[in-house]
Amino acid sequence: MADGFKGKASKEQKYDRQLRLWGDHGQEALENAHVCLINATASGTEILKNLVLPGIGAFTIVDGHKVSGEDVGNNTSLRLGAVLWSEGVPFLLCRTYGLVGYMRLAVKEHTVIESHPDNALEDLRLDQPFPELKNHIQNYDLDNMEKKDHSHTPWIIIVAKYLENWYKEHNFQLPKSYKEKEAFRELIRQGILKNENGDPVDEENFDEAIKNVNTALNPTQIASAVRDLLNEEQCTNITSQTPTFWVMARGVKEFVENEGVGSLPVRGVIPDMIADSDKFIKLQNLQREGNTGCLGRVKACGIIITVSWEGKNAAFLKVVRCRSLAEEHSVDSFNKDEITSYMDSPDSEMVLYLMLRAVDRFYQQHSRYPGVYNYQVEEDIGQLKLCVNSLLQEYGLSVNVKDDYVHEFCRYGAAEPHTVASFLGGSAAQEAIKIITHQFVPFNNTFIYNAMSQTSATFQL
Repeated sequence: MADGFKGKASKEQKYDRQLRLWGDHGQEALENAHVCLINATASGTEILKNLVLPGIGAFTIVDGHKVSGEDVGNNTSLRLGAVLWSEGVPFLLCRTYGLVGYMRLAVKEHTVIESHPDNALEDLRLDQPFPELKNHIQNYDLDNMEKKDHSHTPWIIIVAKYLENWYKEHNFQLPKSYKEKEAFRELIRQGILKNENGDPVDEENFDEAIKNVNTALNPTQIASAVRDLLNEEQCTNITSQTPTFWVMARGVKEFVENEGVGSLPVRGVIPDMIADSDKFIKLQNLQREGNTGCLGRVKACGIIITVSWEGKNAAFLKVVRCRSLAEEHSVDSFNKDEITSYMDSPDSEMVLYLMLRAVDRFYQQHSRYPGVYNYQVEEDIGQLKLCVNSLLQEYGLSVNVKDDYVHEFCRYGAAEPHTVASFLGGSAAQEAIKIITHQFVPFNNTFIYNAMSQTSATFQL
């Protein structure tokens, strides 16, 4: 066995599970990435560990001090965030404070091609079959089939055939209401073969068709978020400096306006189903070939992009735009409505965010965090409460922060428990990998973990 092949096989075996998540191209992006860890705290080392294990290409640690709970002050983070923001460098701020985990993502624009949405509806196009699919459906004659072929016809074909019959009786309108869909299911049910006694035989493919009526009859349309993305200025005005994502989006836009006749490229993926191999493969190949028309459009813009990006992922393109740390902390631009609405529940994770802001204010005034020294805990409770009140007053927030939280944060003493740091490290590494691979959608823009109640929340601040 050649050395190169051995190395590839060893790599595939080593990273098998993650390759199934983000593929070879995602792994390549990870291996070519260089991350910078500022301050090797417990959280920082956990993050780095969880990036090294999946194969991050390189890392740099910036830390000239002994590890302590006071390494990162709020002003330092703001200054660094401002520099990175101006340079367009993604910045993930992470922090463990007692039983609270905090992450803040600051990135001007992050594009996601492969968002891997959960529970995405199938893109079958039975309401608007493209010509090749329409011809393929016409080749089936369910009324004149041998039993074996009848029982191994893909359920997608079954629904399509009975939809043709439905159209003739209902002015070419899809079944929409519950009553209409039940009537359509009954229409399919009547097509199941009967035995010599007139009883329906077991045909699992027909059972699948009946079960999947809602999925199959989902109207073909472009999601509003994708339509808005295709109408953005970056997609409309393509230049030599336009990032690849927007060139690709332009290709999708032109496809929709021309060959697609108002629809996105076919996703090219069908679910597993009861069918013989020949019928399934033919149907699968038809769906895959249905998205090839878009590739030429992207090439015309001067960029060659794989077909899988076009068809499979066109419906799930995402753009994440975070607010800067400066905007979050400015009295004139902070998100007052977001904070106020969540504080309607006094035990919302939002109160933990406010407490973190308060302890940073305490640090600015006292050059230490509250409760660092046991003998000062009681005294610090009063001082921290003043910081909470001044914070709320400065930002004009008419919300209530329970004294219990003030006491709790003083008891933390800026400690960084390993259990919380470990959880946060895994979560932060996951978000970093999303940014690096441009796969999956990162949170926008603040994440709070409450280890006391084992809950978490995200906010746009």
